[in-house]
Amino acid sequence: MSVRKVVIYPDEILRKPNAEITEFNEDLKTLAKDMFDTMYEFEGIGLAGPQIGVNKRIVVIDIPEEDGSQGKNQLVIINPKIVKLEGAVVESQEGCLSVPGYQDTVHRYERVTVEYQDVEGNKCSFDNVDGLFAICLQHEIDHLEGKVFVDQLSRMKIERLKKKYTKIMKEREE
Repeated sequence: MSVRKVVIYPDEILRKPNAEITEFNEDLKTLAKDMFDTMYEFEGIGLAGPQIGVNKRIVVIDIPEEDGSQGKNQLVIINPKIVKLEGAVVESQEGCLSVPGYQDTVHRYERVTVEYQDVEGNKCSFDNVDGLFAICLQHEIDHLEGKVFVDQLSRMKIERLKKKYTKIMKEREE
């Protein structure tokens, strides 16, 4: 498969609406494989369609094993919808492939229930999951809603980030 270019914040693609996926075919499977290749290349644990410029409701996740290895927990999540957020709101140290080199603390719910479709179009759900998986689901589904984790930061931090990443974007174009 192939590694795709990651869209860097504050690119407007990250804010655009994302279309429901209605065709479950080989092209979708290829897209999912490319997303895993891209995610692994940039050392992530989750990646959403808009992060590679594909404004479709698709997410891939692979939570690492205890030893840090990946590849055994691959999930392709199509058209996800959060149906329940539960538990305490907890602090989460997060980073994002679209905001490289930056991490900060944001707030997420402790547990989440998500309905989605798999790559074949079958209806599925993750019921009342917690831990890193719950945080990752919330983070990636936010991308499908046009949100980036840094949106939760203070206005001052966001302005500094925008300046930094706007400069990076201009340098990439030159």
